[in-house]
Amino acid sequence: MKLLVLGGSVFLSKAVAADAVRRGHDVTCANRGTSGSGSVPEGAQPVKWDRAEPAPTDLADDFDAVVDVGRYPSSTRSAVAALPNAHWVFVSTVNVYSDESTPGGRPGTLPLREPLHEDVDLSVDLEAYGPMKVACEQIVRDGSASATVIRPGLIVGPGDPSGRFTYWPARMADGGSVLAPGRPDDSTQVIDVHDLATWIVTAAESRLVGDYDGVGHATTMVDVLTAVAEGCDAEVELTWVPQEFLTEQGVEPWAGPDSLPLWLPRPAYDGMTAHDATPSYDAGLVTRPVADTARETLAWLQATPDAKVTGMSRERESEVLAAWRDR
Repeated sequence: MKLLVLGGSVFLSKAVAADAVRRGHDVTCANRGTSGSGSVPEGAQPVKWDRAEPAPTDLADDFDAVVDVGRYPSSTRSAVAALPNAHWVFVSTVNVYSDESTPGGRPGTLPLREPLHEDVDLSVDLEAYGPMKVACEQIVRDGSASATVIRPGLIVGPGDPSGRFTYWPARMADGGSVLAPGRPDDSTQVIDVHDLATWIVTAAESRLVGDYDGVGHATTMVDVLTAVAEGCDAEVELTWVPQEFLTEQGVEPWAGPDSLPLWLPRPAYDGMTAHDATPSYDAGLVTRPVADTARETLAWLQATPDAKVTGMSRERESEVLAAWRDR
């Protein structure tokens, strides 16, 4: 297969390119050369392309498949127009769903946000992310020969530039009393970057058609945090602190310097972390245990001093735990 990866130098797109190379495919990675420049996987052919400009002459429309992780409609529009004859695998997001509170949703059962066809700077308006992805999905379906749309939730594992899941292997490795947010049975859902990448390449090979959620099995916070501790061979005690108290203490959910990653307010986000992944597994998705992902993530952290980890400091965690015990 002759595969074009739009990106190929960072996290998921890089994992896709690496997996395709391992399978013996002819892989080209096209990007602007400004993010992870020169770091496409060995065996992949790099091509510089700013999608605000016409496609370079060495990107002829003869690719069997294209993988696109883009978020801006103008970029997806220009790429589809330049490469309409390929099978497209577009990596979208569960943020396209307007209903984030209903557990058990899957493509076709949940309403989508209204598409936003213009580019919006996400540093100014983060809420534009989902609507822009809806527009990108439409562009791909309307303009390509055939298409797979995959909507991931939280992608985790080595190389994660967000540092969200990474917080937990780093924290568990330190041992001791760990602040665990919310309730043990709160839902959560993650997918290993390598498992998602493998499935994306398979979808490109088979020209899979349809919309799918790129999520692992829905599980609980206690199961995930216990698995992370197991994968990190860590001796910890989980201290569960209700979301009401965390909010009173100014702890942020999901991401940020004073956050507890994976934690989302309930019941507003009960559905965002509890999608029904059955159609995806039926379509070939295979996922590894969370403990394995945690082990590999910790090894990557230890080998990568500048790896990003987002979340509250140990000092701040101790303060919140002390306040909870003294309440």
